[in-house]
Amino acid sequence: MPPAATVKPRVDTLHGEIRTDNYFWIRDKTNPEVISYLNAENAYTAAKMAHTEALQQKLYDEMLSRIKENDVSVPYRENGYYYSTRTEKGKSYAIRVRRKGSLNAPEEVFLDDNALAAGKKFSSVGDWAVTPGGSRLAYLHDTTALRVYTLYVKDLSTGKLLADSISRVVPSVAWANDTVLFYQTADSARRSDAVWRHVLGTPRSSDVEVFHENDVLDNVGVNRSKSGKYIMIYDDGFTSSQASVIPTANPFATPIVVAPRRPNVEYSLEHIDGAFLLATNDGAQNFKVMRIPDTKVGTGGWTEFIPASDSVFIESMEPFKNNLVVIQRSGGLRRLRVVDLKTHRPDYYITFPEAAYAVGPTGNAEFDSDTLRFNYQSMLTPPSTYDYSFSTRQRVLKKKVEVPGFDPGKYDVKRFMVKARDGAMVPVSMIVGKDWKQDGTHPLLEYAYGSYGSTTEATFSSSVLSLVDRGFAYAIAHIRGGQEMGRAWYDQGKMMNKKNTFNDFVDVGQYLVDNKFTSKDRLIANGGSAGGLLMGAVVNMRPDLFKAVVADVPFVDVINTMMDASIPLTAQEWQQWGDPHDATQYAYMRSYSPYDNVERKAYPWMLVTTSLNDSQVGYWEPAKWVAKLRAMKTDNNPLYIKINMAGGHGGSSGRYDVLRERAFRYAFMLDAVGIQQ
Repeated sequence: MPPAATVKPRVDTLHGEIRTDNYFWIRDKTNPEVISYLNAENAYTAAKMAHTEALQQKLYDEMLSRIKENDVSVPYRENGYYYSTRTEKGKSYAIRVRRKGSLNAPEEVFLDDNALAAGKKFSSVGDWAVTPGGSRLAYLHDTTALRVYTLYVKDLSTGKLLADSISRVVPSVAWANDTVLFYQTADSARRSDAVWRHVLGTPRSSDVEVFHENDVLDNVGVNRSKSGKYIMIYDDGFTSSQASVIPTANPFATPIVVAPRRPNVEYSLEHIDGAFLLATNDGAQNFKVMRIPDTKVGTGGWTEFIPASDSVFIESMEPFKNNLVVIQRSGGLRRLRVVDLKTHRPDYYITFPEAAYAVGPTGNAEFDSDTLRFNYQSMLTPPSTYDYSFSTRQRVLKKKVEVPGFDPGKYDVKRFMVKARDGAMVPVSMIVGKDWKQDGTHPLLEYAYGSYGSTTEATFSSSVLSLVDRGFAYAIAHIRGGQEMGRAWYDQGKMMNKKNTFNDFVDVGQYLVDNKFTSKDRLIANGGSAGGLLMGAVVNMRPDLFKAVVADVPFVDVINTMMDASIPLTAQEWQQWGDPHDATQYAYMRSYSPYDNVERKAYPWMLVTTSLNDSQVGYWEPAKWVAKLRAMKTDNNPLYIKINMAGGHGGSSGRYDVLRERAFRYAFMLDAVGIQQ
């Protein structure tokens, strides 16, 4: 029998509504009763999934066989060294290496993540940076899964750690020169709120706080400009921005504000040769680019550099000394636009062959370079690293990720639009086997995220081939809340428009059933984190539409979490979901909050996953949700929760453990549609 969580009512009143939470007590993980309950849920899930253990192992073996376990990334050049990452068979983590001056020089291992992880249940390197002179390494390491890092400094000539370790920091870290570095700390809700300057060889007590942000709506960040001339301090909320700079030639200078914060004006900052560039939505929903010379920073003398467009969304910029690459989006696809900064020849685009793809700059550490490196992939093309010459306009394939046993000729990709209930056209990307037929008999996995303006690209997944090879179609619904179709796509899927995200997913699912891509008894939904909120909402809205739902680390207790600013992420996300302290916003959020809308009715097969040390979505949210579902639902369909008792928001940290977790999910999906092998 499944565990039955003890009912301990907690009653409060909000905007005149009496709210009873029978399972609030599960939030206290110091309570032995809570741990006992979670262990009981894990034991129940393991027992009920025991018949799939052989299938789980088979799936794991398949997914592992498509990975080249001994592998190395394409080296990139920075300050006279070539840096790359390699993996070794049987080792769960990356090994970071470099060679001085030449690719033929001896290899130097400067950070072995496997050594850091030895004896640890969880291990994550949050950020790292080498001094401009190449002699020292600063890195952040977390063993708690709670995103609580310690900063270490390593002398790369001796391999020894210096005494400059600093605890309880958060990413990122940046060197001004070979002895002065900047790092970040966070408040009690793990919001990055301060930037500090540290001089090697001095105690932490002498570190100087160079920037502090008190407003809980804003997050602070720090990095070194690609030009190497400035330390950049970012202070961003979801609706406004402010950036300050410190010259690396004078790291003890007071930060200079580049453009003061204004309500509802967001921007990102890059430095080119002799000027700053600002990509901003000031009077431009899809963003425009403004320019100001170095010498005029703080004067407000900005001039337009790239005008706004109704059809082209400017996502970001990749600066070089003589060229600027503008990462744009139009027609649902990302495009790379090249701006010549020296000869001012007409702008041009780097083109790509497939109808749907994902592309983005990677490893472009050198400012004075004639080469753009980018990664290209699609649902049929494994990640491929190219070097593109600005002077010849030719590209060279440096590496395509090896996928043993993968034959692209065995699969087809489909890209189509689905009309949502309000007329919006939602893009869908799908991969199927060559022998797949649109006759309603095939299972289909519908995946989406749809929040924070995070775009879900049509990327390659070697793991999902284990489903496709068993007759599945795999569909990505590019729903509102992301930025696939421009900035408006995001604006239409947040705050008081959030239900568009859920409606889009349901409408795509209904279209897939109506048009015989699948059937209701073979349609499976999956999403994680904010995509887990999506799962919770749609399973309340249309439980009849799905055979099974897999909700990973789901944000489902919307009202309780957004009422409590002590919980990480809560306060700044009042600009993402709304603030339930406001009666109007509360009513809207209450109308879709998954935990608050569980009803006495039939639900599909459900698998919920979480981690005890998840700092982004507390384990108690999915645990309470499952407890309430167990008490309310009227069906006999499986409802399982799998709790990683040592993991974080992404589950386990080691690559082999990640595959095992994925095999478990896939086995549940296959079991739901009656596929046993």
